[in-house]
Amino acid sequence: MTAHSQAFEQWIRTDFCDLNTELEHLYWQQEDKANVEGIGSELKQQLEDQGRSLILPLLDEGNTDNGFDNAFDLLGNVGLYMAACRRHEITEPSREQSSPLIEASALAMHIGASIGVTPRFATAHLTTHNKAQNGVYKKFTHLEDEKVFIDYNTKGILAYKRAADALIKIQPLGISHPITADLLLAAKQGLKDVIESNKLLFNKLDTDRFFNCVRPYYKPYRVGKEIYRGANAGDFAGINVIDLQLGLCFANEPSYSQMLVDKFLYMMPEDQLILRECMRSTSLMEDFLHAQDCQQQSWYQQNLGLFLDVCKAHGKTAIQHHNQLVERYISKPSAGIAQQHMDKITASGPPLHVLLDELEKLRDRRAAHQRDDIRTRYADIQTLKSTLVDK
Repeated sequence: MTAHSQAFEQWIRTDFCDLNTELEHLYWQQEDKANVEGIGSELKQQLEDQGRSLILPLLDEGNTDNGFDNAFDLLGNVGLYMAACRRHEITEPSREQSSPLIEASALAMHIGASIGVTPRFATAHLTTHNKAQNGVYKKFTHLEDEKVFIDYNTKGILAYKRAADALIKIQPLGISHPITADLLLAAKQGLKDVIESNKLLFNKLDTDRFFNCVRPYYKPYRVGKEIYRGANAGDFAGINVIDLQLGLCFANEPSYSQMLVDKFLYMMPEDQLILRECMRSTSLMEDFLHAQDCQQQSWYQQNLGLFLDVCKAHGKTAIQHHNQLVERYISKPSAGIAQQHMDKITASGPPLHVLLDELEKLRDRRAAHQRDDIRTRYADIQTLKSTLVDK
C-alpha cells in the first residue's frame, strides 16, 4: 500500500465516518427522515472535497501494480466514498448523464477493469474482505445498527460459504460415498448457522434505523456514464452454489441465469470461477432421482434423508430472509414513505413491486413450493420422499 493509499484509507476509517454520522443525526431529527435536500450542506461539501483531494494523487500514480488485495481494497474505499456521495445526493443518477465525481469514477473504472470486478464497492468490501484495525473494521457511520447489519451479514455469508464448500466436495465423491453423509451434515449445520445468525440480526436491528440510515448507502450510483446497482448481501457464490448443487434452481432458466449474469462482476474473482463450474455440473437432485433403483441400499436411505434435510434447511433460510428481512425492513417501512422518495428505495434498480415479485419467486424456488407459474422442484422432492423407508 502506497503512502497515498494509506492516507485515503485512514480518512475512510476516521473523518469520512464522522461526517456521515453527523449527517445521519441531522436527517434523523426531521419528520421526513428520508429527506436529505438542504440538510448539512457544509458537511456534504467537506465530504466531497476531502475525498476528491485524497483521490487525485491516487489517480495520478495509478494503483494497479500493488497486487489484487491492495487494488481491491482501494476500489472499496473509492466505492464507499462514491456511495456516501450518492446517499447524501451530492450525486444523483436520475439528474445526471455522467457522474460529477470525475476523478473517483476514473480511478474506480481503472481498478475495476484491471482486476475483473465491478467498478464500485461490493458486499465483500464491507463483509468478508473488510480488515479490522484494533478491532474496528470499515463502515459508513458509527451507528450501532450499521455495525449490527454488517456483523450478522458477515456471519451469514460465511455460514453459507461453509455449506456451499461441503456440497461442492460431494461432486468428485458421488452420492453413494461413505463420506458424503459427513459433508451433507456439514452443509446442514452451515444452513442452521445462517438461520440462527438471521434470528439474532432480526432481534437486534432497528427497522427505522436500518431503513433510513443504513439502507440508503447501498443505492445505485453512476461510475462515469453507467449506473451500477447497489451492493447486495447475496453477491457471493455460496448461496447460488447451494441452489445449483441441490438442484433447487436451474442455471438454464432465463430469470435465474439473468440474475447470475448480473451478479458475476459483483463477486470476488475466485467466486466467479466457482459459480461458473457449478453451472456446468449435474445437481445432487438429479443424481438421487437417477439412483432410485438403489433405494433399498442403506447408503441411499441415509444420504437421501440428509440431502432432503439440507434442501429443507435451505428453503427455511429463503423463507426467513423474505418473510422477515424483506417484509419487515423494506416492504413495510416503504408503505409510510413520502411519494417523492418511492423511486429511490431499492438498491438493485427495479421498482419496489418488481423487486418484491422477483424475490418472492426466488424464495419459492429455493423452498421448492408448489407453483403453476414458475418451475420448482416440488414434485421431484415428493418423489424422492416417497422412496424413503422412514418418511
